[in-house]
Amino acid sequence: MPDHRTDIVTADLGGLVTLAHIIYGLHAFAVVTGVVGSATIIGSFVASLPSILAVVLNYMKRDAVRGTWLESHFRWQIRTFWFALLWILVATAMVVTVIGIPFAFVLLAGAGLWIVYRVIRGWLNLLDRSTMPMPTDA
Repeated sequence: MPDHRTDIVTADLGGLVTLAHIIYGLHAFAVVTGVVGSATIIGSFVASLPSILAVVLNYMKRDAVRGTWLESHFRWQIRTFWFALLWILVATAMVVTVIGIPFAFVLLAGAGLWIVYRVIRGWLNLLDRSTMPMPTDA
């Protein structure tokens, strides 16, 4: 006799996989907006409605993916957002000093490429149904 409870868990996970795709899509849309618009990649990624919605969805469903292979993707997406914000704050602090302005531009450009890398790598791993690297708890 088939276990219907397993089917329900699998169906729920399927919906969460779709949600993870949607979140990567929202982040990718924010990146594209930064590339083709007047904003920078990192500025568009952190301050645009699609990315903010994506990180809110991550936090809302984080408990639902805990203990599954999707947990690493949700953590990857959340950390990408918050580290991008951190790089903006560091660049802003650099701009305060006139000497730091060129370094701030380099930092923002590098962070923009880093965001593109993380969105692409994460989405490709999601398509392969493989996990993202996660630090081990010591």
